[in-house]
Amino acid sequence: MKILTIMFQVGVLFAFAQLGSVIANSLHLPLPGSIVGIFLVFLLLQAGILRLEWLESGADCLIAELMLFFIPSAVGVVQYQQMMLVSGLRFELVILLSTLTVMICTGVLAETIHRLGTPKEKTS
Repeated sequence: MKILTIMFQVGVLFAFAQLGSVIANSLHLPLPGSIVGIFLVFLLLQAGILRLEWLESGADCLIAELMLFFIPSAVGVVQYQQMMLVSGLRFELVILLSTLTVMICTGVLAETIHRLGTPKEKTS
């Protein structure tokens, strides 16, 4: 029964991704449909229309298998060996800088949210 629940929840998440694609294409948004779908799920969760328990097991399953989704990308890189030999250092630099940028932005945002959420101490 748990497997059927997970399959249903993954199907619902996939449906949101497809709906997001339809919306992104219809409105000519410069965003992938899956991102629009995730945003829709977020809005529905925040509004209380969707409950986390309804999607949690399926989302957990997808996150647990996340590395499998990167295998096609890694295999694709092997096909472009000559390009990697010529421009590999530039690719590494871009990956390093973008990773650092994401880490710094995430840290600053988390710190800001933490400060805003923490009540200030009263001084007597």
